[in-house]
Amino acid sequence: MQYEHRFCPHCATALAPVVQVEDGGPKERLRCPACGWTHWNNPTPVLAAIVEVEGRVLLARNALWPPKMFALITGFMEAGESPQEGVAREVKEETNLDAQSVTLVGAYEFLRMNQLIIAYHVQATGQVRLSPELIDHRFYDLHELKCWPAGTGYALADWLRSRGHEPVFFTDEENAERRRGLDAPASPKH
Repeated sequence: MQYEHRFCPHCATALAPVVQVEDGGPKERLRCPACGWTHWNNPTPVLAAIVEVEGRVLLARNALWPPKMFALITGFMEAGESPQEGVAREVKEETNLDAQSVTLVGAYEFLRMNQLIIAYHVQATGQVRLSPELIDHRFYDLHELKCWPAGTGYALADWLRSRGHEPVFFTDEENAERRRGLDAPASPKH
């Protein structure tokens, strides 16, 4: 669910679209007409982990996702931590696995969510114990992996190429099937 900023966090005045000249020229942004605060709407950094344990890659399913949808371990950075520390923390929190090495794969856009994904290859050890946020996981040999046409799927494809494997992407139909129900409105809670 995306939330919109509607009020100034400093003085609680309703924000309004206001055009101001910035370094690149005139730009409309939500600004506070009382104190001048600007909502920059910068992309949020999200960490993604291609978790490898004993030569196999772990994909997990979020509890809110359809049964066929598995993906990389992801999470938000915390204040005061490096991206490498953050991705190791996320892997530990979500899977109970211990990161032994963390290597940058690349940065990927996820425009629909206004996010910048910073993807890492994480070699890990331990026994998987999923957080309540995750409901299932599977291990895949590299030749079994299929990539999806979105930020973390492109990261997985780049990583597979770096390992000498030409990535295979889900077809449009396969991807629609694995996502079926994901965009459905949430059912009302009783």
